[in-house]
Amino acid sequence: MTYLDPKTTSRVDEKLARLNNLRPLPSSAVKKLREQFEIEMTYNSNAIEGNSLTLKETFLVINEGLTIKGKPLKDHLEVKDHHEALEMVYELVGPDSQPTFSEHLVRSLHQLVMKKTDEEFAGKYRTSNVFIGGADHTPPDSLQVSPLMKQFMSWFSREKKRIHPIELAALAHHELVYIHPFFDGNGRTARLVMNIILMRHGYPLAVILKNDRRRYYRSLDLADKGDLTPMVKFVNRAVERSLDIYLKTLSPGSKQNEVFHPLSEISRQVVYSTKYLNLLSRLGKLEAHKQGRNWLTTVEAVQRYIDSKERVRKPSR
Repeated sequence: MTYLDPKTTSRVDEKLARLNNLRPLPSSAVKKLREQFEIEMTYNSNAIEGNSLTLKETFLVINEGLTIKGKPLKDHLEVKDHHEALEMVYELVGPDSQPTFSEHLVRSLHQLVMKKTDEEFAGKYRTSNVFIGGADHTPPDSLQVSPLMKQFMSWFSREKKRIHPIELAALAHHELVYIHPFFDGNGRTARLVMNIILMRHGYPLAVILKNDRRRYYRSLDLADKGDLTPMVKFVNRAVERSLDIYLKTLSPGSKQNEVFHPLSEISRQVVYSTKYLNLLSRLGKLEAHKQGRNWLTTVEAVQRYIDSKERVRKPSR
């Protein structure tokens, strides 16, 4: 079963192809993008779990080694641990180091994520049952964790060449969160695992934004109940956002000159309302990405959407 419609798959594949055609990428620009995304990923992934440090404070902790007055020590340690784990992700997806996707790899990531905040249980499967506050899903019994993780690895080996990489990454992310193999740090570990899968297929780091937390949790909840499509589409939007940012920065093509503006500004120049543009963006039908709480797109992107609709309407000869 496929969870992305052909039009979405074609669009995201085309963007990845454009990025791959630019390789080798300019090292200075790539370095800046990597630094930007590492800070953004660390901030958002931790903030989703309740970390109180802001994006700027996260930058200062990582780059300047500063301690933020009035903020918990645990929040500082989470930032340092996550950043170290993210450095490991980049090593794991490099051409000289691509170890087999395994339980050991997942546990190694978790060990780094929790190293300074929960050393006793870092990298170790939970040995008792847990409950997730505010969620309908109750994770499996602790005795089932090890066999379920083995089943997960078997599923991954079977599906990795059969389904689209974005679908594979999204489903793997959900399955890890569903099993909940660790006492804590499951979400952060799952988002890192998701990115290992994506980055090994050439995609840039995909960031799930704190501002999308409610939609993210709703997608996971629906996936727990068997409806996996919203989760896959949610991850796809995160992937496209990263591709758009990379292409905007690196591409010398015509789209580089397109200027992204908030939907409220774009709506004044096109036939669609802000509300409808927002719907198209959330559904992944319009080339758009989020900046903070706001969706951004271009007039040209809206026109491409209109043109695609017109092509569909034209009868075949």
